[in-house]
Amino acid sequence: MPRISEFLSAIDERWKPIGGEPLVLQVIGSAALMLQTDYDRGTKDSDVLESRSGPARIKEQLVSLAGEKTDLHRQFRIHIDVVNRAILFLPQQPIFHPIPNLRLRNFKAEVLDVGDVVLSKLKRCNSDDKNDIRAMAERKLFDHTTLVQRFKDAADWFSMDARASDVPRYLKNLHRVERDILGLPESDIELPPECMPD
Repeated sequence: MPRISEFLSAIDERWKPIGGEPLVLQVIGSAALMLQTDYDRGTKDSDVLESRSGPARIKEQLVSLAGEKTDLHRQFRIHIDVVNRAILFLPQQPIFHPIPNLRLRNFKAEVLDVGDVVLSKLKRCNSDDKNDIRAMAERKLFDHTTLVQRFKDAADWFSMDARASDVPRYLKNLHRVERDILGLPESDIELPPECMPD
């Protein structure tokens, strides 16, 4: 069993029910890649999306059980980061899948789709992100045409608020990935007017 799966199982074993279990636990980032593929790399955290409607007690207990400097952090050398979904570069409706071969009592654990993880990594696009994207490309685990369409959907979603001004930078990162990792020409994407600099 992968270390991240063991980590989530350990959280489940220590969970004190708050009502409404099983709770939906959505895993994103490189942890999501490792939970649904044969990919493995060291990671210091396991990002989990903050629930849109769940009580603050969910986040509080997750962090108290598995946040930084907890016993589980020391045991597995992974800690939970609870992330507000609004900061992720994704369409309005991200795609999640059940985690294969992981049975939990208190949670229904889901992972962000590989293609959507790749899309979300265009926001920061540091060396770890590029390595993750390259590994998924080498395994042919995402489709370029779908990635471009999901990018357009995310750009449309971001164009509705203050996040619009960041989208041109994400487009540059997409072009870099297309050119340097996928060996493809840069996609001709017309951004919504709200995303263009004044």
